[in-house]
Amino acid sequence: MAYDRNQPYNDLPLLPPDASSENDVDILKKLVVASRALASVNSSIQRLPNPLMLINTIALQEAKASTAIENIFTTEDELYRAVSDTLQEEKANASTKEVLRYREALWTGYHLIQQTRRIDLEGVIGIFRQIKRSSAGLRSPASLTIIKRGQSEFRAGEVIYTPPRGNGIVEKLMDNLLAYLNDEKTYPTDPLLKMCIAHYQFEAIHPFTDGNGRTGRILNLLYLVNAGLLDQPVLYLSKYIIVHKDDYYYNLGVVTQRGSWKPWILFLLDAIEKTAQLTSQLIDQILAQMESTLAHGKSLMKWYNKEVNELIFSQPYIKPALIGEQLGITSRTTLTKYFKELVAARILNPSKDGKELFYVNEDLIRILEN
Repeated sequence: MAYDRNQPYNDLPLLPPDASSENDVDILKKLVVASRALASVNSSIQRLPNPLMLINTIALQEAKASTAIENIFTTEDELYRAVSDTLQEEKANASTKEVLRYREALWTGYHLIQQTRRIDLEGVIGIFRQIKRSSAGLRSPASLTIIKRGQSEFRAGEVIYTPPRGNGIVEKLMDNLLAYLNDEKTYPTDPLLKMCIAHYQFEAIHPFTDGNGRTGRILNLLYLVNAGLLDQPVLYLSKYIIVHKDDYYYNLGVVTQRGSWKPWILFLLDAIEKTAQLTSQLIDQILAQMESTLAHGKSLMKWYNKEVNELIFSQPYIKPALIGEQLGITSRTTLTKYFKELVAARILNPSKDGKELFYVNEDLIRILEN
């Protein structure tokens, strides 16, 4: 039967797909290249003095880009201020809060798989709930969810895809997807190839009424961590998808309409390769700048040390209290003196937001936003 985008895709095939994808010469060649690029990222992560700092830098950029795919936009300035201070986070606008929820969901999911060593339905629903700040779960069988073209697109409002629905259908498809991801004995597919296949399947199932794109992109990173291909969920994949958004959706559609996996897999493997190269370059630039700033700071200030330097590069906007805690300084006068010295050394620049005073690491921002 021909695929009809106006009808629920209840004939969505279960995983795994036909084995031809795993044996295709072009896919296998691309798989080797993408795997090497990903291994290089992991090696770069290990060179960082505190790998978790990437959650506030590269992972924050991933969160911003991923929400932008859903047409949710915030400025870097608003985002960096919110990350640096709890009070600022509470005052942040709705778009900024959406980005921060993505980052929080990514972090929560990372901790969860560290404990369970698997991706289960409870965890997937938990990630969705944190992104959307909702108590909802999987779509109701009665939910008439459809995907339409955006208002700014050609043929605005046209139905692009109608996901599966009906009693037990979404649950059955999700059970199959999660078994495919977790059961290596039954499904011994290369994990990078498996991620490509599973990402299509998750988006095709469309298990939630909203937030599927963001949830699916977080699952990509968490699966790579769980499979041992990444130590931290910091692959900046969403930027590539934004730049190649039309190709992304076109290749998803090719799988649905023609059952052809090859174009989609090659596209996503290329995204992983290019993104891994970009992420490695970002880490290299951050490390080089950290080393340069540390030498500069130590040459001018006796109190400046490696730990302070790492804090200054943990996020683009810094509040004085963060440095004060690190150095054990309770005197406001001393802390004010130190920050005047940091400004004089041009390591940080002051930035006011009403009565709030932040200090900006312009070098870090330059690297992140290049």
